[in-house]
Amino acid sequence: MQRVLIFGATSSIAAEVAKRYAARGDRLHLVGRNPDKLGEVTKSCAQTDVTSEVADFSNLHANDALVARALTTLGGVDTVLIAHGDLGDQLQSERAFEAADAAICTNFTSVVSLLIPLANHLERACAGRIGVITSVAGDRGRPRNYTYGAAKGALTIYLQGLRTRLYAAGVSVTTLKLGPVDTPMTREHKKHLLFGKPALVAASIVRAMDAGTAEAYVPFFWGAIMPVVKNTPERLFQKLPFLSGR
Repeated sequence: MQRVLIFGATSSIAAEVAKRYAARGDRLHLVGRNPDKLGEVTKSCAQTDVTSEVADFSNLHANDALVARALTTLGGVDTVLIAHGDLGDQLQSERAFEAADAAICTNFTSVVSLLIPLANHLERACAGRIGVITSVAGDRGRPRNYTYGAAKGALTIYLQGLRTRLYAAGVSVTTLKLGPVDTPMTREHKKHLLFGKPALVAASIVRAMDAGTAEAYVPFFWGAIMPVVKNTPERLFQKLPFLSGR
């Protein structure tokens, strides 16, 4: 039985991940912002030992204590998934620093504020695994979401360094580069065949973390698409509306 800690547990994807760990009989501690949604996810995992806490991760200076409470509740931790994030409003982030700052805080700074105490604990324990959801948007800046993408790209770089730091301690760090998924966060987006489904995405996340994969594109086919997007010369990129358009 593993002790599993999930931050952002109320997202559709994280809720599906939690159910998979619960089905395996793992001990769960779930942390999320919305108390009603968190209660629903907790109930859906009731076949195993599960606890929860409501928290707002944007309260950066409270996150160290939040992690400490979670570790105390679980009696330590074997697996951590950090799953929270928000697309924000790109146009607002271009017009007002507060909107840009909020997007960067949610998608990068708040994650780092959780990773620091978690990494220190697992490094001392010389065991464990960390999974963090980033995005394919972090592979290249595009007009439609470059503030969000910049935050996710910074997170990917941070995780690269963290992974190498923790390697000697036997702690794995998995960067989960998600493509668009059909969830409430993308409800206003026109859906196409490349959109993932939460249950299938969750299965891929658990497999990647179990295997200690360094970086995983989810769904897998983004691993073939994004190198092309990333390496297209900028002058050509700017002339291709399906890449450079809003």
